[in-house]
Amino acid sequence: MYVLYHGWRSSASRRVRLCLAEKGQAFESRIIDLTKMEHHAPAFLKLNPNGVIPLLILEDGRSLYESGTICEYLDETHPELPLRPADAFGRAEMRNWIRHVDGLIGNLIIFNWAHSMAKVATQWSDAELAEKLKAVPSKERREAWMRTARKPYTEEERQEARDKLRVGLLDRMEAMLAQGAWLLGERYSIADIAAVPFVKRIDEEIAPDEMTAARHPRVHDWWKAIQARPAFAVAKIGPFTDA
Repeated sequence: MYVLYHGWRSSASRRVRLCLAEKGQAFESRIIDLTKMEHHAPAFLKLNPNGVIPLLILEDGRSLYESGTICEYLDETHPELPLRPADAFGRAEMRNWIRHVDGLIGNLIIFNWAHSMAKVATQWSDAELAEKLKAVPSKERREAWMRTARKPYTEEERQEARDKLRVGLLDRMEAMLAQGAWLLGERYSIADIAAVPFVKRIDEEIAPDEMTAARHPRVHDWWKAIQARPAFAVAKIGPFTDA
């Protein structure tokens, strides 16, 4: 059985859980507490030097990280219900879309980290913060932690992030969905899975008014279809914040 190191609210973890659910694959769940920076512990960094989740341990003990890579591996090793285009060009388009979505993650962090991460980070002393940042391998993530702990994002920055998510994600999805029910045409794929965690957050908090049939009708219908898939419930992609 697979072992998945993940977080229930982690966007990348949600992708992999959704892919596992679509493939009907069970896994042993090991939760990583990001607020305690467990993903930067030496033992975890030995498995994933990038210090991020999710991390999938294969049945032979080898490890895989990066959600797009994990999803492609799962599709190759469990080819039933293919989640990638059959042709090389289609697969290249899928990978370009995943890279594009991943490039928007900083705009999502502005909203996501304002919750539990900020509640913890703001309590650290300057010395504690400096010590914890030493373990973070990514410069971008160190900067995000610093902003979260000491300089909350302004409403102007939050609005700029909303605009980038609208144009870079929703508007682009609306155009792509003109060719079929799913982002790459008539077949549901990893391209759709890649967008799910972003759209979930936009719909529930960041810009729910953009998810209406009047503003983005094709995305609106796509989101309804995503949530109707049995795997969506299995993957437990619930609310990001507690009620």
